[in-house]
Amino acid sequence: MNMIKHFFVITILIISAFTKQSGAQKIYQEPHRPQIHFSPKANWMNDPNGLVYYKGTYHMFFQYYPDSTVWGPNYWGHATSKDLIHWTEWAPALAPDTLGLIASGSAVADFNNTSGFGKDGKIPLVAIFTHIGMKENKWTENSQVQSLAYSLDEGKSWVKYANNPVIKNPGIKDFRDPKVIWYKPQSKWVMTAATGDHVTYYSSLDLKNWKKESEFGKGVGAHGGVWECPDLISFEMDGKKVWVQLVSINPGGPNGGSATQYFVGDFDGTTFTPFSTDTKWVDYGTDNYAGVTWSNMGNRKLFLGWMSNWQYATIVPTVRWRSAMTVPRELKLKKLDNSYLVSSLPVKELDKLKKNTVSLKNIAIKEQFDLSKKIKELPRQYQINLIADQAKSFSIVLSNNLGEQVIVGYSKEENAYYINRTKSGKTDFEKGFAKRITGPRLSKSNNLNIKLLVDVASVELFADDGLTVMTGIFFPNKTFNTASVSSPDALLIKELRYSEMESIWDSQFSSSKQIQSNAFDKKRNINTVVKNGSTK
Repeated sequence: MNMIKHFFVITILIISAFTKQSGAQKIYQEPHRPQIHFSPKANWMNDPNGLVYYKGTYHMFFQYYPDSTVWGPNYWGHATSKDLIHWTEWAPALAPDTLGLIASGSAVADFNNTSGFGKDGKIPLVAIFTHIGMKENKWTENSQVQSLAYSLDEGKSWVKYANNPVIKNPGIKDFRDPKVIWYKPQSKWVMTAATGDHVTYYSSLDLKNWKKESEFGKGVGAHGGVWECPDLISFEMDGKKVWVQLVSINPGGPNGGSATQYFVGDFDGTTFTPFSTDTKWVDYGTDNYAGVTWSNMGNRKLFLGWMSNWQYATIVPTVRWRSAMTVPRELKLKKLDNSYLVSSLPVKELDKLKKNTVSLKNIAIKEQFDLSKKIKELPRQYQINLIADQAKSFSIVLSNNLGEQVIVGYSKEENAYYINRTKSGKTDFEKGFAKRITGPRLSKSNNLNIKLLVDVASVELFADDGLTVMTGIFFPNKTFNTASVSSPDALLIKELRYSEMESIWDSQFSSSKQIQSNAFDKKRNINTVVKNGSTK
């Protein structure tokens, strides 16, 4: 009898595990769910936060509200990856407390234990974030302050510093999004904080005591909205260090709503001095905001953005979750004539998802070339690379049999790239969504070099080795299953490569290992993850 009972128990456990896995698999197959981009299993997500690489693991924290698919008092969500592509989502790392919600910020590995948080030889990971006071679900006036939390178990659990905040509000409405770097020439930490219509630099020897150094940004660049989510990074170029100040703006982007601009210049540990004050954009599309880079990556600058726009983020037609991240991108600094430009391309790690590559050469496009006929079955996610010796007008049309389409292309007359989603499917949720957006062609070369990443509900265009980048989301009623190339100027394509991309979720369901943390499958006391700490 005991053996029979044991058999039934094991059978029930197996069936339960299978049912649970099947349910999770269905979640990642629901309409508009990205297949090569990170999205939370459920609920609301916005800005990436606390990007840090430590002991072979990429940590991605993010603005997260676990009780709804619209913005609410934010937590720091948490996901980790070994390869930047496949992500494990864990329970939220930081939760709101008496000081307020947990807004955006950064994280560093304090190798020298300057903070004193390290114990027994353990190196502390330190999160620097903004607390914002809340009353009746609204921010309270001048309540934004900067605070700390630390982890001694490689990011698995976090302790909030007992003497928070470490920087009090200086009497301004907008004071948030601290991005901290180690400034080696002076052995100190440097913080860039968003302060209304500019950024403010602070320095510290221990991450706890901060001194204001300088300000940058008043009257330069784009000022259609508040500045947010700054990031100060450096590149080695021509034998010297060149600095780039990234800063997001909402609204005021080049195609409406939110976007991320940058400035190139010098930084001496105290003051940032731009080489020019021209407005330059990391991404000319509508759907790349609040992007920042991973810390502790050496000379490699890896960038991640929120793939949405505050103009419509809370009303897009997804059901269980809202928002995804862009693919991680590698930033590089290039010089065009006498101007420095930041380029970005998908990280090389993404290539591991490629399969069933088809290469076509010397294609004369007179009217239309149907790529779909060269592919047995066009999948939901794929990459197209197009190389041509002459920069002539062309368009790539993604469509379905409902007459819905997204058009991505280049206009020689405008000397601009574009994404047209006027007929992309579900567009009536926001009056400004259905439109054609453009980005200038910055390259002076006569050659075209195009990389297009297509997912279920997004397209990312990387033109001219990443000098012009555009990201756009869309919501067709039926997945686009045809792709064609057309040109009014008899474009000769030197090479067109098409690669199917494996879903980043497939591997988690083909093995016995459940990638998704069970923190979302049953109620869990947040205090087991987030604890208030001591001053030491």
